[in-house]
Amino acid sequence: MSPNLESQIKSQVPALLLRRLFGAGRRDEAKHLPRPPVGRRRVFVQTETGCVLGMDLERGDNAHTVKRRLQLALNVPTGETSLSFGDRVLENDLSFIRPDSPLLLTRNSINRSCSTPCLCPVSEDFEHKDYSSLVEMLGCTISCARVQRLVDDVVTAIRSGVDPVPIGSGLGGSYYFRNISGDRVAIVKPTDEEPFAPNNPKGFVGRALGQPGLKKSVRVGETGFREVAAYLLDHENFANVPPTALVKITHSIFNINCPVNGGSPAPPHDPNQQVSSKIASFQQFIAHDFDASDHGTSSFPVAAVHRIGILDIRIFNTDRHSGNVLVRKLDGGGTGRFGCQTELFPIDHGLCLPENLEDPYFEWIHWAQSSIPFSEEELEYIRNLDPMRDVAMLRRELPMIREACLRVLMLCTIFLKEAAASGLCLAEIGEMMTREFIGMEEEPSKLEVVCMEARRKLAEWEPYSPVVEQGEDIDFQFSMDALGQYSDAIRSPRFNGSGLKGYGFRNPLSKLVESIDEDNDDESDDGSIRSTERVPSGGLKLPSSCSKSSGSSGNVHALNRSADEQLPSRVCFVRLSDMNAVEWSVFLEKFQGLLKEELDERAAAAGQRMKQRLGTSCKF
Repeated sequence: MSPNLESQIKSQVPALLLRRLFGAGRRDEAKHLPRPPVGRRRVFVQTETGCVLGMDLERGDNAHTVKRRLQLALNVPTGETSLSFGDRVLENDLSFIRPDSPLLLTRNSINRSCSTPCLCPVSEDFEHKDYSSLVEMLGCTISCARVQRLVDDVVTAIRSGVDPVPIGSGLGGSYYFRNISGDRVAIVKPTDEEPFAPNNPKGFVGRALGQPGLKKSVRVGETGFREVAAYLLDHENFANVPPTALVKITHSIFNINCPVNGGSPAPPHDPNQQVSSKIASFQQFIAHDFDASDHGTSSFPVAAVHRIGILDIRIFNTDRHSGNVLVRKLDGGGTGRFGCQTELFPIDHGLCLPENLEDPYFEWIHWAQSSIPFSEEELEYIRNLDPMRDVAMLRRELPMIREACLRVLMLCTIFLKEAAASGLCLAEIGEMMTREFIGMEEEPSKLEVVCMEARRKLAEWEPYSPVVEQGEDIDFQFSMDALGQYSDAIRSPRFNGSGLKGYGFRNPLSKLVESIDEDNDDESDDGSIRSTERVPSGGLKLPSSCSKSSGSSGNVHALNRSADEQLPSRVCFVRLSDMNAVEWSVFLEKFQGLLKEELDERAAAAGQRMKQRLGTSCKF
């Protein structure tokens, strides 16, 4: 059942606190604002409709005490709710929660009441808890140094009366924040204004934070984490990802769809408009001349295209279109990073690192540069990539990121390293990750086929049916694949250089269809989707995707259209999230062995075709 989303909750700040926030000077403000006692950890609790409250965790706190404080400060009903941190639903032990972490409060009752609004917090207790400044960074020590200077510039400008500017393009809410000179220095994207989020300013609403969003494998409110992850994974700024961090930010320009006590939202720049606190991604604004969709690609540096493609493969980017590659012209020619006339900057990574393998989108597959072999410098960079180190880094810097996303990162990095070592160019690697439509049906990519075969081997290796061990964390898990049931019917796909065409390969894993229809989906308390298994009567046949338009090319003000009507339905051929640690280790071992076999056969087939071409040409 979808939640009753008419009960929108608004975060407001008391007048006394606002006077302090907009008071004279940061140093004077620091003298008066209360600081947390030594030994406490400050966290930011966000409701599923976007309300944010900063509070201090004490040694003996648990989920119940956190909910109680939230209820007292904001008058938010906390009955039948769950407090979560990434994959984990929090109960008694909160000792592992790191300072400045965002927690999410979600309702898990079937009957969602909309009778209790979120009232303005006026208690002195709240004033002493939410003492954060206008812009405050959340975790991420790696990005602090570069982003903190931008944060300081933005705060100075806001105090001087320089307001941010809303961005009209895109499906989600985003804002240009400026410095004291009025120049754009940062782009801020609140998590509760994403497409289909409760406070989306462009009409795309209908889901709560933590539920599947624009992509079924990327949840509403979690694209900001991925923006930061892409920057952290761009080691040595190899692909030119702009500096990005996660922040708690306060300003009256942010959108609230349902104000307190009803009524319509206040118009922009209304002096009576309430100030709202949001959790958002904060990214440096890159001055540019156009994006890749407005310019011919022939002038793009080969190295720049390769570097963006290497990043996209690692993070399994499902949305690399030409509009999110910025192009800057360089004067004088030959003065750029690679001695070329243009410089490229990849942006908008909110739909990378999905929880399941699906169909990525790589615009650069069609560019001539991607068919040129990697340089030695690029190959050296790929060889030095360490997926285990990257996963450990993300766990440390973004502890709220889900384990399934980290598994996608590890799998794709291993795939990139093996494919590059086998001599494949960027376009060939991207094509192996991309699905094909054959006979109006969506076929698994070559990468997915290898994963499906590894899952089959894992089912054969396992001496018993998959059973969840007592005490194991399963909050992030989607439904288990019924692999052993059809072990006799599954046949290993024939790997070949030309792909799946002509072989009519069918696999029972195709039953894991991600249907957006809520009548076919069971939703767990933490927002994960348990897809219904469908076995066609005519045999083990892959279903067609039956994709619906997301509405991006139509009227963006789709207030009377539900999210279910706007989201596309996709096929999920293989999952990575339903394996325990031992199974995941065995799966990776099987995957690497099968991948090497596939790449060896591909190389042999390519060599044979080359010999045939040479022989034919010698006849003339």
